[in-house]
Amino acid sequence: MVLEKLSKIIADQLGMEQSKITKATLLKEELLADSLDIVEIIMSLEEEFGIQVDDNDALAFKTVGDVAEYIEKNI
Repeated sequence: MVLEKLSKIIADQLGMEQSKITKATLLKEELLADSLDIVEIIMSLEEEFGIQVDDNDALAFKTVGDVAEYIEKNI
C-alpha cells in the first residue's frame, strides 16, 4: 500500500510511468530526480501520509524502498 502510493506520487511528480518504479529504483541515478524534485516529493509524502520527514533522514534516501521503509516506520 505504501509503495503503491509512493510510486504514484513519484511518477506524478517526475512525469513518468508508475509501473517503472520499484523498491530497488535509485532516486537520483535512475529517476534523475534533482534536489528540487526530492523536496517536492517529500512535501507530497508528508501531506499524503501525515508525517514529518527529517532533513537528515531525507539525505540518506537512495532508493524508493528506503523511502517506503521510512514511511512505514513513521506512520
